[in-house]
Amino acid sequence: MLTKRIVPCLDIKDGRTVKGVNFVDLRDAGDPVVLAKQYAELGADELVFLDIAATLENRKTMHDMVLKVAEQVNIPFTVGGGISSVEDVDDLLHCGADKVSINSSAVKRPELINELSKKFGSQCVVVAIDAKQIEGEWFVHLAGGTIPTDIKLFDWAKEIEDRGAGEILFTSMNHDGTKGGFANEALATLSELVNIPIIASGGAGTIQHFADTFKLGKADAALAASVFHFEEISIIELKEELRKQNIEVRL
Repeated sequence: MLTKRIVPCLDIKDGRTVKGVNFVDLRDAGDPVVLAKQYAELGADELVFLDIAATLENRKTMHDMVLKVAEQVNIPFTVGGGISSVEDVDDLLHCGADKVSINSSAVKRPELINELSKKFGSQCVVVAIDAKQIEGEWFVHLAGGTIPTDIKLFDWAKEIEDRGAGEILFTSMNHDGTKGGFANEALATLSELVNIPIIASGGAGTIQHFADTFKLGKADAALAASVFHFEEISIIELKEELRKQNIEVRL
């Protein structure tokens, strides 16, 4: 049985970690470098660092911040935000990132997935999908969830896999920040549709929500932010409870 991963997410804006609800009403959650170090020490399996304003502000990810975080952690570290070329990825990997997450740029130019996979290997390429369920159908959104598209979630996920991505990071905009649980039905469909790992994001509020997304949503990893940032859930306690429910995790 493959080990399930617990992944804290650092959403960065103006050099600070922030967290909102349904992608809006952001509030400060602390220094990303300090938080990254804490999570590595507290048993996180991986970290995701998302410069959430980079695409909206039409700029590249903050390399100095990536360097500082990379110096503090000894676990896999994924960076996203404002990445649109092979050169961008090369720069971030040299700054210490292990993987990169692309989102809007992949939708606008899907060939980017092929290019990055060919150059750096599929294991380095995470494609993030921000999707919203509208009248029963899931649609992809861009630029931090601010731009709707007519692209359907499941069609896009299959294309992502076919183009060589190594993982999909799926965030339900309907569930994000609500602490009401993950979008397990959509996650289960994704898991059946593709053969690459799915990272669940959006909706974590309790330890049982994590257990449910692994059991019901068939997710390979679960990403969360505020429940970790504001110390509502301890990673160690979370993993111990998952073990009790026969979910394999690294302790």
